[in-house]
Formats: sequence, C-alpha cells, structure tokens
Amino acid sequence: MTIKMIHYPKCTTCRKAQAWLKENDVEFTPQHIVEETPTKEELTSYWKMSGLPLKKFFNTSGMKYRELQLKDRLNEMSDDEQLDLLASDGMLIKRPIVTDGQKVTLGFKENEFENTWK
Repeated sequence: MTIKMIHYPKCTTCRKAQAWLKENDVEFTPQHIVEETPTKEELTSYWKMSGLPLKKFFNTSGMKYRELQLKDRLNEMSDDEQLDLLASDGMLIKRPIVTDGQKVTLGFKENEFENTWK
C-alpha cells in the first residue's frame, strides 16, 4: 500500500502526523501542498473518498482563508467553485491529507490515524 501525505513542512499538525506515521512504520511519500498543489480532480477524489462536507477541506485558520473572507462566501459558492478555489492555492487546503487511493484522512487525529493507517 502506497500512502501519500500531502503536507506543508512548517505546519505543526503535519509534523505530528508525519512523526506518527514514522513511529508506526507506515511508509509514505510526502507531497508539498504549495509546490505541488493537488489538482481539482485529485481534490474531488479525496473529497468523495472522505465522505466529509467539502467545507472541511478548507484551512479555516489560515490567513488566506480570512483574507478572502471565505467564512461568509462559501455558502454562496457551488461545489465546483469551491474545488476551483482549493486547487488554486495550497494554503487554502486543510492539511495534511493522507491517502492510499482508497481511503483518505484530513488533518491529524491520532485515533483516526490508528484506525485508518495502522
């Protein structure tokens, strides 16, 4: 099973997730979320695999999210528009995204990693 971890190296949550994967001998390939921002197609796939609302894919604590005042605007945007926006800037995406092509986790919750990646 090849696991991909889409992350931002300076992100504390991403570092915790990476440490957990290493401690539990889970091999993964890192992907820098800004240098290699997931495409709209990839994001659509992750979203559908996750079963989560699309809004969960936004990094709501990020400066870019606040600058664009997305808290007020997301409800008015279509899924297609939201996916275009996410694919336009890796800093808008909640991280890390960890996937094996069948399942996906968003962010880092230790119990979720235990159940999904161990």
